[in-house]
Formats: sequence, structure tokens, C-alpha cells
Amino acid sequence: MRPDPVVLAYYFPNWHVDPRNEQWHGPGWTEWEVMKYARPRFEGHRQPRVPLWGYEDEADPAVMAKKIDAAADHGIDGFIWDWYWFNDGGYRLRALDEGFLGAPNCERAKFGIMWCNHDPVWVHPQGVHTGWQPLMSGDLTVQGFYEGTQHCIEHYFPRPNYLRTAAGKVWFCIYSTGKFVHNMGGLQGARIVLEDFRARVRAAGLGELELCAVAESIPGFAGGDTAKANELISVLGVDSLISHACMNIAEDESMPFPHRPYSAMMDATRRMFTDYTARSPVPYSLNVREGHDHSARTIPSESFGNYGGNFQRIVNDNTPGLVEQILREAKEFHRAKGTGEFITIYSWNEWTEGGYLEPDTEYGYGWLDAVRNVFGK
Repeated sequence: MRPDPVVLAYYFPNWHVDPRNEQWHGPGWTEWEVMKYARPRFEGHRQPRVPLWGYEDEADPAVMAKKIDAAADHGIDGFIWDWYWFNDGGYRLRALDEGFLGAPNCERAKFGIMWCNHDPVWVHPQGVHTGWQPLMSGDLTVQGFYEGTQHCIEHYFPRPNYLRTAAGKVWFCIYSTGKFVHNMGGLQGARIVLEDFRARVRAAGLGELELCAVAESIPGFAGGDTAKANELISVLGVDSLISHACMNIAEDESMPFPHRPYSAMMDATRRMFTDYTARSPVPYSLNVREGHDHSARTIPSESFGNYGGNFQRIVNDNTPGLVEQILREAKEFHRAKGTGEFITIYSWNEWTEGGYLEPDTEYGYGWLDAVRNVFGK
């Protein structure tokens, strides 16, 4: 039997004031404004979801200290941070730099960086006919990648609670591997850039780098082109894989729109445990999704149909009891057949996508209690 996994929740940092958001949405804006205007789209639709702690500022160290204690007290070892850095610098960084790292109990939780190298899109909220229009390009130059990774080397990796593997490697993940390869001029260009990154980590006295990638973002991995996916993993030297939000797991065109039962999501998650573990040539860490409801990111005064983007099928019958069940299955699979070191949970606070563990006014601490019942120390 393998050791128990390291349990990590994804952290989405858009609940604090950021200069780019103010440019796009106006002074003082945070994504809480989107949640406040969410409404039911059909009979029995559980919206709006309301945070039990209120609409707090995550860049406040006292607020973040409460989150850290709640996570640690309920069996969560740390956070995988959605981290944004473009060619002209960072975005949404204050939650990590000021809130998390400024919290007096910061070291109760590990944190690791997942570089979210995708385009920021206009979904706060999205209209029926607007689609996912980009607010700016997420494309990276070699210099942009160098500057972002150097920021990580200097500001994050040396910290005692930065996420390392059991072998002591510094963990770092790329969200969209296919996009990264394209931006770096192809596989060989990406390989050279990553070799330089590894060398800079060593030169800083930090040891070896564990390069992780989101499995679904690797061309061919989820689509069955194993040879293409394995070539990319081999050439880039990808050390491990994770899943993020079980991408597209809520979509099933055979089901009437907009409903998607959580039982179907659980079945899809079980298949991913088996299929992705078998398919991956490197260790793969299991992922569980707590829920799925993007409706808050659509204009509430417009109809809710199958229009694409955030107009997606909604999981509305998820409960803490069901989440506990699939988490328990993940733990058992990890012990018996798993290859990765982690179990990841989507998400700590993706309120506008219906995936969150933070307490709400409906179930209180029920979501966190589900995690503690399975992974509590």
C-alpha cells in the first residue's frame, strides 16, 4: 500500500482588486461582483451561491490566515496557485504576494505555482452572442517566460513551504502545454527554454525542478494520439501530470440541456482515474471536481441556452456526501493503483464555476468536512 497522498486544492485569485481588472471593469472591481448578481436559471437552480464568510478581500493577510487554518484543519496540505504572468508582467498576484505570503500562519500550507498561460477572456459576464472574446493575449515570448520563471526562482521557490516532491524537487506546472510549445517556436525551442529554466533553478541552489503539465493540455493525450503526446512529454522532459477541473467533464451532448447530474460527473471521474493513469508515461495525480456551474459568468438578464463558452451544462445536485464518496474512491485508487503523489481538488474558491470548498450559506463547512472525513490527519 502506498503512502497517503498530498492533498492540494486549486486556488483561483480573482477576489481582490487588481490594476488590470480595474482597467477592464472599473475601480474597485473584483469577481465577487459577478457572484452578487447570479440568479436561478431554472426551477431548483441553486443560485446565487453565497459565501458564509462574506465577500472578503483575499489580499488581506488576516483573511488569508482564516483560509489557511480552515484548509489545514480539514486535511488539505496546500494550494496549487493559478498564477498569471504575461510579457508585460504579473496579473492577480496580490492574493499570493500580500495575502498568503503575508499571513502569519502561511507555513501551515504548502503552495505551488501553475502558470496559467491562457488568454484572459471577457466572461465577467459573457453574453449570448459575445463568446470568449480575449481581453488580451496570453502568448509568451522567450523573454516573458524567462522573466516570469526568474520571479518564481527569486520570490517563491526558496520559501520553506513551497511545494516539493517526495524526492525534494521544486514543483512547477504549465497549464497549457500546447500553447507554450507554440509560443516557444515548437518542441525543440520549448525544450531549450525549459533546459535553461532547470539550469537556473540549480544555479540558485534550489536543486532539481519537477516539471508538471496539465494532462488535457497536451496535444493527443486526451484524444487518443498516444505517440504524439508521448513525444511531447519525452522531448520536453515533463516529469509528471495533473488534471485541472477535469476539463470538459461536464459536457455530454446526449443529455438534455442544461442538466448534468453529479453522478455522471463521478462516473467520468472514475474513468479518468483508470484511463489517464494507464495512458500516462509519467506519474499522474488524480483530480476530483466538487461541482460545475458556470452560469454566474453569463449575463443574468439574458436567456440561458446551449450557446457555448460559459453557457454550459450545470451540475446542480452535488452534495458534501457525494463529494466525500468520490474523494474516498480517489484515496483508495491512489493507494492501490495510483502513480502520482498528489490528489488535487477543484477548487478551493472557483465560486463562479461552481467548484469551491470554502463555506457557503447552504452547507456551511460541509464541503470542507467532506475532505476532512477522508483525509483528516
